[in-house]
Amino acid sequence: MDLLLRRRLFGEAIGTCFLVAMVVGSGIMGEQLADGNAAIALLANALATGAGLVVLILVFAPVSGAHFNPVVSLSFALQKKLSWLEFCAYALTQTLGGIAGTMLAHIMFGMPLVTLSLHERTGWGMWTGEIIASFGLLMTIMGCLRNRPEAVPYAVGLFIIAGYWFTSSTSFANPAVTIARSLTNTFSGISPDDVAGFIIAQFIGSILATMVFAKRVV
Repeated sequence: MDLLLRRRLFGEAIGTCFLVAMVVGSGIMGEQLADGNAAIALLANALATGAGLVVLILVFAPVSGAHFNPVVSLSFALQKKLSWLEFCAYALTQTLGGIAGTMLAHIMFGMPLVTLSLHERTGWGMWTGEIIASFGLLMTIMGCLRNRPEAVPYAVGLFIIAGYWFTSSTSFANPAVTIARSLTNTFSGISPDDVAGFIIAQFIGSILATMVFAKRVV
């Protein structure tokens, strides 16, 4: 593995780790402070995630492209902007980084490293929400890269904040984050039994968006 690829993978690992720590940590904090008001907890979770994502993209875009997400990396591979070997390396690194992010959040809040989630998220409504969330995320990225590349960090952060509220699934839109969130039995968690359905929906949304908005697809 060459030095440049190792540097890119390190960026993806750190970025995805911080992204998941923000998602899980803000979910825990929001739930603790909301006093049972799920809307307040969700708002806190959404704002922290969206704001943090803007910062992470600004920091890591020059390093690795700031994907932090296997469906984003898949889209780039389909557009021949990433080799399939690089895609596999990115996806594995993102997943491991995400798992580390969950553990980091648990350490900060004095919880066991892993607590399997009991939060059920399944059914056609949820899966449709994930297809729409993933489609919209890729639409945002590709549309901005084509016309306003400097706007990508802000547009992605804002779309994720909106997605928390307008999609039935609260817009996971990320297989690595989905796997990581199955390891926390807190506000942002998802039952391990429901992970596969979410990931399938996420890949469907990503592929559809790539077919619609990319100039060239494999």
